[in-house]
Amino acid sequence: MSTGFFNNPVPINEPIYSYIKGSAERIRLQETIAELRGQQIDISMRIGGKDVRGSRKTSMICPHDHQHILGHYYEGGKKEVSAAIDAALDAHSAWSALPWERRAAIFLKAAELSATKYRMQLNARTMLGQSKNVYQAEIDAACEWVDFLRFNVHFASQIYSDQPISSPGVWNRVEYRALEGFVYALTPFNFTAIAGNLPAAPALMGNTVVWKPSPSQVYSAGLLMEILEEAGLPAGVINLVFADGPEAGEVVFSHRDFAGVHFTGSTAVFQTIWKNIGNNISTYKSYPRIVGETGGKDFVVAHASADPKALAVGLIRGAFEYQGQKCSAASRAYIPKSIWPQVGKYLQEDLGAIQMGGTEDFGNFVNAVIDAKAFAKINAYIEDAKKDSAVSIFAGGGSDDTKGYFVEPTILLTTDPKSRTMVEEIFGPVLTIYIYEDKDWAKTLKMVDETSAYALTGAIFARDSYAMEEAKSALMHAAGNLYLNDKCTGAVVGQQPFGGARASGTNDKAGSYLNLLRWVSPRTIKEVFVSPTDFRYPFLDE
Repeated sequence: MSTGFFNNPVPINEPIYSYIKGSAERIRLQETIAELRGQQIDISMRIGGKDVRGSRKTSMICPHDHQHILGHYYEGGKKEVSAAIDAALDAHSAWSALPWERRAAIFLKAAELSATKYRMQLNARTMLGQSKNVYQAEIDAACEWVDFLRFNVHFASQIYSDQPISSPGVWNRVEYRALEGFVYALTPFNFTAIAGNLPAAPALMGNTVVWKPSPSQVYSAGLLMEILEEAGLPAGVINLVFADGPEAGEVVFSHRDFAGVHFTGSTAVFQTIWKNIGNNISTYKSYPRIVGETGGKDFVVAHASADPKALAVGLIRGAFEYQGQKCSAASRAYIPKSIWPQVGKYLQEDLGAIQMGGTEDFGNFVNAVIDAKAFAKINAYIEDAKKDSAVSIFAGGGSDDTKGYFVEPTILLTTDPKSRTMVEEIFGPVLTIYIYEDKDWAKTLKMVDETSAYALTGAIFARDSYAMEEAKSALMHAAGNLYLNDKCTGAVVGQQPFGGARASGTNDKAGSYLNLLRWVSPRTIKEVFVSPTDFRYPFLDE
C-alpha cells in the first residue's frame, strides 16, 4: 500500500501545432489521412474489456464525401447495454478502491499517448469522420482532449486535499467516494474531446461508466477507447456501446443502480432524460446526478463604440468555424445602425475569401455539415427564412449535397428581432443579424436577454467601458460563458470552464473542479481520541 501526499504534474495547456505548409506535422497528418482513406476499419463495442459486435452493421462515411466508406461498426441493443451495465457494476468495487494516484496515472498516460503517438490519427479521424478542418481538429481532438485528461487530474487532487478543520482531541476528515452504481455517458458528434471527457471524468473519480457515443462520432470514439485501454484502463471501467438512444435509455434509466448521467446533446433529449429519471425516481438506490450541457442560441451584441473589423472577425469565426456546429456558435447578432455599413463591408470581404470543401484540402475554412438529417434541417430554416417578409439574405443561402453535405455560410438580416432564426437553435452555418437604432442600446440589451430560452455563450463588443459594464450587468444570466471583444466560442480547459444555464444545461462547468465534484459522494469522518465516559455536561453541576 502506497503512502504519501502526492503532488500531481502541474498541467499546462497542450501547445497547438500550426500545420503550416512544409511543416513536419502537416506532412505526417496528410500521410495519416491518406492511409486512413485507403482502408476500411471495423469498430466493435468494448464491454468488460472484450470486443462485442451487435447485429446491425453500419457504415461510417465522410460527411464531405458521403460515398466514401471509412469502415463499419456493429450496433447492438438492450442485450448489449445490459451487459455493459453488468460489466461496470462488476468493475466498480476494485476500481473505486484503487488509490487515486493510480487512477490518475492511467489518464495522464492516456494524455501522453494522445499528444504524441496517436495525435495524427486522432486528428485524421476527426477530420474524416466529423468533417473538421485541420485547425478545428487540432484544438479539439488533440489539445482539448489532452487538456481534459491532465487538468482533471489536477482538479481531482484539489478536491481530495480539501479537508475540514479539527478541534482539540478530534480528527475530522472527508472521503470523496465514487457514486454507488454506474454512470451513463451520452456524448455528441461535434467534439472528440467532449466525447472522451464525459466518460473519463467520472471514471477518474472512481466511477464505472457505460458510454454511448453519437453514431456520427464512432470513428474517433473507437480510437479514444483504444488509447484509454493502452494506458492501462482496467476492463469494465468504461464500456463502449453502440445502440439506439431510446432503446438504451429504457434499460439505463430503469436500472436500480443507475447513479448519474453525463450528457452533451440537444435540449429536447436532455429534458426527456430528466423526465424519465423523475418517473423512475423511486426505483433508484440513490438520487442520480444529472449533468448536462445542451443547446445554445448564442448572441453577439455590439455597442456603437465597437471596433467594426474586430466585430466582423468575431462574427465570421464565431458563426462559421466548424460550420456552426458548436453549441457555443454565434447564431444571432445585434449591431447598431451607425457601424453596420462598415461591419457589413468587412463581412462581405471575409466571406468572399472563404473556401469550402473537403478537409483533406487544408485551404478550406468551411467543410460539410455532419449528415443528411442536419443538411435537411438547416436548409429548411434557410428556405423558411426566404419566405419571411422580415428577412433578407445578406450572404450565402445555397447548398449542395451531391458529393458532401455542404451548406454555404449564410447571413440573414431581419427587421423582426423575434423572427424564427433569432430564437431557435439551428446548429449550422446560419447567422441572423438585427440592426438596431443606436439610441435603443438599453432596450436592445433587454431584448437579447429575453429573446432566447438558452443561456450558454455570448459576446459583447464595445470600446466604451461604461457601455461594457452596462451590458455585462443587463446580461448577467444570459450566458454561462461571456466574451468581451472576442468571438463567443473557443473555451479552453483550465482557463474558461464551460457551461450554461436556463435551457442550456446544468452549468456544471466542464474543464473545472466543479464538474468533478458531481461525480463523488463525500463521507465525513469524525474520530475522537479520548471518548467521553460521563453523559453529564458541566452546566449540570450546581
